[in-house]
Amino acid sequence: MATLIALGSTVAAFPAAAAEIIASKPKLVHHVFFWLKNPGSQADRGKLIAGLRLLRGIPVIRKLEIGIPAPTERRDVVDASYDVSELMFFDNAADQKIYQDHPIHQHFVTSCADLWDKVVVYDMAIVPE
Repeated sequence: MATLIALGSTVAAFPAAAAEIIASKPKLVHHVFFWLKNPGSQADRGKLIAGLRLLRGIPVIRKLEIGIPAPTERRDVVDASYDVSELMFFDNAADQKIYQDHPIHQHFVTSCADLWDKVVVYDMAIVPE
């Protein structure tokens, strides 16, 4: 019986815990694609990736992923022409603005801008469940 009572209190507490987890999910995605001035340059790609890794020092970034085109099947709808991409998650647009103005981001732009020829940004507000 004590086990059932303990389980009952766990289940009763779960909705509050679940709501807290859902409320803490990031609400904004910032996805950036970079095309290098020297496409195929492993040295330039490495410098850009190293610069992007430094952005992890900005506290408002909830999560940062850095990637390169995946070796997936070529299809007309897949654009694998970029060299490096970064995907960031923020709690809100205000935090994304803090990131944009942060000295670490500003340093990244000034120190790495000579590496890229083109940059495309997609900012997305996450639709709640």
